[in-house]
Amino acid sequence: MKKTALLGLLALACTNTFAAISPAEQAAIDYLDQHHDEAVSLLEKSVNINSGTMNLAGVKKAGALLIPEFEALGFTVDMTDGSAFERAGHLVATKTGTRGPNILLIGHLDTVFEPDSPFQTFSLTKAGWASGPGIADMKGGNIIILQTLRALAAAGELADMNIQVVMTGDEESSGRPLSLSKAALIDAAKWADVALGFENGDGNPATANTARRGAMGWTLEITGTPAHSSQIFQPDVGAGAIYEAARILQAFYTGLQDEKLLTFNPGKIIGGTQISHQPSANKGMAFGKDNVVAEKALVTGDIRAISAEQLERVKQKMRKIVAQNLPQTSASITYEDGYPPLSPTPGNARLLTLYSAVSEALGQGQVSAIDPRNAGAADVSFTAAHVKMALDGLGMGGTAGHTVKEQGDLTTLRSQAKRAALLLYRLQHDGLPATDNQQ
Repeated sequence: MKKTALLGLLALACTNTFAAISPAEQAAIDYLDQHHDEAVSLLEKSVNINSGTMNLAGVKKAGALLIPEFEALGFTVDMTDGSAFERAGHLVATKTGTRGPNILLIGHLDTVFEPDSPFQTFSLTKAGWASGPGIADMKGGNIIILQTLRALAAAGELADMNIQVVMTGDEESSGRPLSLSKAALIDAAKWADVALGFENGDGNPATANTARRGAMGWTLEITGTPAHSSQIFQPDVGAGAIYEAARILQAFYTGLQDEKLLTFNPGKIIGGTQISHQPSANKGMAFGKDNVVAEKALVTGDIRAISAEQLERVKQKMRKIVAQNLPQTSASITYEDGYPPLSPTPGNARLLTLYSAVSEALGQGQVSAIDPRNAGAADVSFTAAHVKMALDGLGMGGTAGHTVKEQGDLTTLRSQAKRAALLLYRLQHDGLPATDNQQ
């Protein structure tokens, strides 16, 4: 036999061995097929609990629904106290096994739909689909986590695994300071080798997130010299606060747009003789006259960057632009704590390769990485500095998240749980996939 033919047969044998479904994996798959209706029923109960972020009692109730489900699987479960950061707290479930990597599974209990929203209940729509507040973002993902663990337990595989589940109560509107509101998640990440996020990504099960851009807020404050408008641009009056705000924003636009995967958005601007700003309510007021040079201006916005290095570089560029003031004006820019980036890494890429291979073994096709421009920030990013590899977007397929038209694809409760169950099984039995810089 020719050497090339022999190598080809060996490669095919390796591929077939890797793709083959083991008896334990088949047992997990069978469980998910047999218990799909139960998963849909639990999802309906969860969706019908209003858990808008600021409905603290509702978020706690959403957690209370799931606590006994995790306890039945042998997890120690706690709903943490969020009063220090003015949120409901987080569901943290922990199970210690005898071997294998430490794996963190991430969900969130809260939604963007508060009790005054007209969108409150689960409803079946077209075949295999349902609508409801937070059904895809991300109550479906929470149920997928639970079904994954149930399936592994049914296959006799869960007992040996080291698993921690964190379902935050403030993903949609984080409590402050972040050092407190994200402490439970960061502590879990420090323990973990692998972090898996069950957000719905772009809603397409053919994709997953190996990277997410971080998000940080900024506030620009500008002061000018008030005077009659007829004196604007005179040496002792200068340009006024609104012109200075316009200069800075235009310089941001022209000076930063070449940064790959960076976005910087001014979301609110206030200017005039007198201004007031209510950041907690996301609103402000201004008083001014057309014949008076504006004394004050304020702009708020956000930055989304793919890495900590890019973020720091951009902040320095923005500070330099802000400092180049027009005559008789001054300006300062400050930054808020925000979500860190989940940068693309070789470890994340290898984890996606394993996940995609699992999907193909199930007959579900390849899974590719989402363009970071098509995904927002998420809790998984807080794990980036601590875990060896991370992957997000493993949750429920759906459309129109954060709107009253949000829908979830109920068939993906089963298909995504199958993928996750086999991924955890193979991480347990084969170890972490090697990256390019590992031997």
